[in-house]
Amino acid sequence: AVLAIASLLVPAARGAACPSPCHCQALGAARGMHVDCSSRQLRVVPALPLGTRSLDLRNNSLRWVPAGLLDSPPTLRSLDVAGNPWHCDCSILYLKLWLQDFSAPALGSARCASPAAVRMKPLGELTGNELGPCKRLLPIKCLQFFWRDLVLIAGAIITLLLAAWSLKFSKKLVCQLKLSQGGGRALLLRRLTSKNH
Repeated sequence: AVLAIASLLVPAARGAACPSPCHCQALGAARGMHVDCSSRQLRVVPALPLGTRSLDLRNNSLRWVPAGLLDSPPTLRSLDVAGNPWHCDCSILYLKLWLQDFSAPALGSARCASPAAVRMKPLGELTGNELGPCKRLLPIKCLQFFWRDLVLIAGAIITLLLAAWSLKFSKKLVCQLKLSQGGGRALLLRRLTSKNH
């Protein structure tokens, strides 16, 4: 019983061999492998071969997929997860986003089993409000980003205003210098012309 619980909590390391409850089929040397783990009463995603291109997890007892689990192997591009009792809270967000990026058709066939408010709703139609506050996936509060951005914007505006003011002041100073220099020449010219006459 302890080993069964441990296997649920700690996913197996990603290996090169076909997982024992599944059936693997080569798709060709360059195309990778199809791993069929459908209808095996799985509670966790098994260790996948490195060349896995597509994975069939239909009709199991999966409730969620740990974040990052589907990123290894990097060749995985197709996933079928229909017929699992998905628990649609923050823990499902990783699977939803992964399916949106790599296997969008599976979003329509995968449905929530719990909580009751979203039962039978497709994963693709879940909204942020239905998932609830996802503090575990978003460790930094959005409000902190807002205040940081507000301070940066205010600093940029103040810098631009100071630059515009200094530019205007420097233009006024240059104009005054030119006028004073020009005024001095005009006065000198008047004096010279009056002496000549």
